[in-house]
Amino acid sequence: MAKYRKILVAYDGSRSAKNALSLASQLAREDKSWIKVLAVVPPYHGDLELLGVANIKETIAGSGQKLLAEATQIADQEDVHILTNLEQGEAYEQIVHVAEEENCDLIVMGRKGQGKLERELMGSVTARVIGHTRKDILVIPETAKLSWQNILLATDGSTCCDNALARALEIAQERGAKLNAVSVVYSNDEFYALGQDVVKDLYQGADKVLDKVKKWAGDLGVQTELFVRDGEPHQAITDLAAEISASLIVMGSHGRKGLTRFLMGSVTERVIGYAECPVLVCHL
Repeated sequence: MAKYRKILVAYDGSRSAKNALSLASQLAREDKSWIKVLAVVPPYHGDLELLGVANIKETIAGSGQKLLAEATQIADQEDVHILTNLEQGEAYEQIVHVAEEENCDLIVMGRKGQGKLERELMGSVTARVIGHTRKDILVIPETAKLSWQNILLATDGSTCCDNALARALEIAQERGAKLNAVSVVYSNDEFYALGQDVVKDLYQGADKVLDKVKKWAGDLGVQTELFVRDGEPHQAITDLAAEISASLIVMGSHGRKGLTRFLMGSVTERVIGYAECPVLVCHL
């Protein structure tokens, strides 16, 4: 089933989180899903006696309750019923834990930040959630809309990308959507110095990756359009998404990577940072 039945929305009160909750509500209405909204407040490790504030834990929790009340108001406006949960601790750990405990199918998070550094690093909480969860994650830019009708799959033929392909085909088949697929040949200033035979092999490898997409899609009767592009992978993917007006980008993730890997910036993380449409990250 391509439809998600249990959705966890991470909510921090930001504009991007409000948009993510609104669009998750839209999805819940369409698919008759249920939503749990999670707010996470930071842990307190100080000395309560030194501060002279006996109820500091309640004070911290109060900010979380305010967030959940705000989320409930948004849900009421969207005409959906939500369940709420307040946790204290590291945000990414609690998001991953609650998604697992509640057996959620999908985690929805907003993407904020328009600066180059913010786009490159994508947001440490989102990056850590992607690295530690086994759930699908939908990351939604602050002003984006949600539609499943014109999907762009980015694939390099790896196992994690095959999983994303299977999910994208499920979505396209069940929702009557078109599936576009791109395989990017990485190129830079030294690329063509490799020699014509090497370059030709790289393009043939990309064609072979897309042949698999064509076969799998053909078996399911899903309409496809295939693209081979070269350049920096994240830029080639997001440029193509804008060119074809993709409503959703689907990508794979190996998951459980170290923080250093995130700060280096993988293709998936950079696509999330630069894409103007929502990005669905599928795990093995």
